[in-house]
Amino acid sequence: MTLPQLYLAVLIGCVTVLASIAAIRATHRLGLPALLVFLGIGMLLGEDGVGIPFEDFELAQVLGTFALALILIEGGLSTRWRAISGQLAPASMLATLGVGVSVTVTALGAHFLLGFGWQASLVIGAVVASTDAAAVFSELRGIGLPKRLSGTLEAESGFNDAPAVILVLAFSSAEGLPTTFELVATLVWELGAGSLIGIAVGFGGAWVLRRLALPVSGLYPLAVFSLGMAAFAAAGTLHASGFIAAYLAALVLGNSRLPHRAATQSFATGLGWVAQLGMFVMLGMLASPENLLYALVPALVLGGVLTLLARPISVWLSLIPFRFSLKEKALLSWAGLRGAVPIVLATIPQSANLPGAQAWWDIVFILVVVFTLVQGPTLPWVAKRLGLSGQDVIQEVDIETAPLDAVDGEVLTITVPKGSGLAGLRVFELRLPEGSAIAGVVRDDGLFVPAKADRLRSNDQLLVVTTPKLREATEQRLTALARAGRLARWLGEDGRD
Repeated sequence: MTLPQLYLAVLIGCVTVLASIAAIRATHRLGLPALLVFLGIGMLLGEDGVGIPFEDFELAQVLGTFALALILIEGGLSTRWRAISGQLAPASMLATLGVGVSVTVTALGAHFLLGFGWQASLVIGAVVASTDAAAVFSELRGIGLPKRLSGTLEAESGFNDAPAVILVLAFSSAEGLPTTFELVATLVWELGAGSLIGIAVGFGGAWVLRRLALPVSGLYPLAVFSLGMAAFAAAGTLHASGFIAAYLAALVLGNSRLPHRAATQSFATGLGWVAQLGMFVMLGMLASPENLLYALVPALVLGGVLTLLARPISVWLSLIPFRFSLKEKALLSWAGLRGAVPIVLATIPQSANLPGAQAWWDIVFILVVVFTLVQGPTLPWVAKRLGLSGQDVIQEVDIETAPLDAVDGEVLTITVPKGSGLAGLRVFELRLPEGSAIAGVVRDDGLFVPAKADRLRSNDQLLVVTTPKLREATEQRLTALARAGRLARWLGEDGRD
């Protein structure tokens, strides 16, 4: 590539990003998912639009896999452990048994309704079986679902990519379909080893980062993301699931009270959007409108089977051991959002040169676009009709940590959210551990040192100086007050997860 070509490529990329951001703002008001905007822009840039040639499905698979890892890391970092800790069992069932049921039911539909062979049916079923982390994370956070449902959906979307990838690779083998024993052994190894690697990297990385005092705060987000990608790469090198390793490593790191957590979260959000934008635009460039027209009818048939049969059956069977109401199961069924994951997975049989793989990719592309357009905007309405939206949500206190090397101390930055139990308390009522003290309060763009009788207000930012030994106790005390107010101890609230 020459220097002028580089300038042109950078210019096109920047214009694409800015146009996508502007389009997102417009479509967000209409409740349309962002992925449709990115896919549309990609199609405009492709050969049937602006004319940029791109037909390398193998490269798309590699770049898409990398982007999915970044999105899962962002999802893990932004997921609070207390939001999903009680839902790990049902989420794990949905991510394993649920995926298996979805694959089976969808494959049966593809075989008997559309006449596909068994290998093609199983490949397509595995491709569309998992919910998409990016779609679920972006849609759920504006609905206000009960913690039980949102936690289950977030954990499921973080876990179920790994089984889906394993199944797609197994069914796409040129040597034919694997035996049941081979399939089970592969699933157990990849999921088990990937989980262990992710947890080990997460706890090990958190231990190291808590003991480092990096000279620039911007290095912490970079270190956290590098650890997540290291877990992804290490697991992949050992033929384990890199997706589950990346998500679990990020989940542990995001809940480890690391320094500059707010900066890390902001960095993760931005990088996650970049990954989504780049991946969807790239996938849109692969699409050919002429081919997509022929895939419309089979895509609608398979999408109907997946949405109206496979997903509800998988939810009902997976949640038999758990006490979910009919309304909750109905919402979980409708909230099985698909996004970039199926489109990326559909490039695997293309790379393997399986007969008919191009037609399968076109079907999956149309299925994702149509049913995302149907499910995404209607999800808030469905939640409201079922009486499951707009629930009162406890505002957790957001605590940011920065190191003080000179005194072996740290500064905690605590934002008092609206509705928090901290609002209205006098400073002396905080009763922080001895050795921790409020150094100042930021209010209305002004900083002052509060007196003991001063009351805290919503949107105040407290600057608390503490030591590494007292940080956990100080954070737990502030969290307990944020949840239960001045009577936290009397009510048995200790601020623990």
